[in-house]
Amino acid sequence: MSGDLGSTSAAPDPGEVQPGSGVRLVVEFCEPCGFEAAYLELESAVKEQYPGIEIESRTGGPGAFEIHINGQLVFSKLENGGFPYEKDLIEAIRRAINGEPLEKITNSRPPCVIL
Repeated sequence: MSGDLGSTSAAPDPGEVQPGSGVRLVVEFCEPCGFEAAYLELESAVKEQYPGIEIESRTGGPGAFEIHINGQLVFSKLENGGFPYEKDLIEAIRRAINGEPLEKITNSRPPCVIL
């Protein structure tokens, strides 16, 4: 029998959260509003930090950019008027991975204004 050497190719560093931890992110956004670019930017940032996370996008209603983590609404553009900061979403995902209670993200960056 061979010794258990473990997998070194995909093993996280000690203390690092293992990607793909069962956290599910659903982002519902208004496509006609042009919010797909904001979704793709957010998806890229999340995947960079947590490559194994499950992310689903859905078409939402007018003005929508709503984010759910494991079924809980954590951000609403309809309520906040802007888009979430990536660092706030990354922190919410970290909390979900660690089994900590999720809080709504209330910080938002202002939507783009064309002058």
